[in-house]
Amino acid sequence: MSTTISALTAAAAAHAPTHFGPWGPGFGWWFLLIPLFWVLLFGTLFAIFGRRWRRSAAQNGYGPYGRTAPARQAETTLAERFAKGDIDEVEYRARLEVLRANAAGASGA
Repeated sequence: MSTTISALTAAAAAHAPTHFGPWGPGFGWWFLLIPLFWVLLFGTLFAIFGRRWRRSAAQNGYGPYGRTAPARQAETTLAERFAKGDIDEVEYRARLEVLRANAAGASGA
């Protein structure tokens, strides 16, 4: 029985891997899957939530880097002038209509 065990041990030692990679035996290219998984996960999350954040910011009138879009800023300034009494309601509505027509024409082009 002991000769059988020693023969099996010798056979296993003869067939043992002699090349060890930089991460030891058994890792090989699998080691690259761990960082690849995290890169893909964060890239997917950024693509989903980053797009959602940019889309909601654009719908609220904000451009890149938190600045207000020019059309929205012009409407705000016009509303402030109307609230102060600098212009009357007829002039306010006429100017607002011009601003919105120009903003629609610029985005449709």
